[in-house]
Amino acid sequence: MLTSSISKVVCPLELKTIGLFVITALAEIVGCYLPYLWLKEDKSIWLLVPAAISLALFAWLLSLHPTAAGRVYAAYGGVYIFMAIMWLWLIDGVKPTLWDLVGTFVALIGMAIIMFAPRSHG
Repeated sequence: MLTSSISKVVCPLELKTIGLFVITALAEIVGCYLPYLWLKEDKSIWLLVPAAISLALFAWLLSLHPTAAGRVYAAYGGVYIFMAIMWLWLIDGVKPTLWDLVGTFVALIGMAIIMFAPRSHG
């Protein structure tokens, strides 16, 4: 019974959208983090090559959504915030604060409202 209730709330399209946003955010974060390593950590300039590829992948992934670009960009921001906080914790080794988590939750709720709210298509 619970499974059928959950499937009514989250369908494959929503899971695909969220998964695509997560991969997109990872591509953007990697594409920005590699130049940061070059600029701030004195790493190899060759990091700019995979950074450029990652940012091109990021732009392409955003184009895969079937809805208006502005709506995609607005909603994507919520997932980007979530992924950035995960990066903070898992890569930078900084434990998120309560307020980081609250802000992330609010951003994800905003993403869900923007992407999945019922709307007329006429």
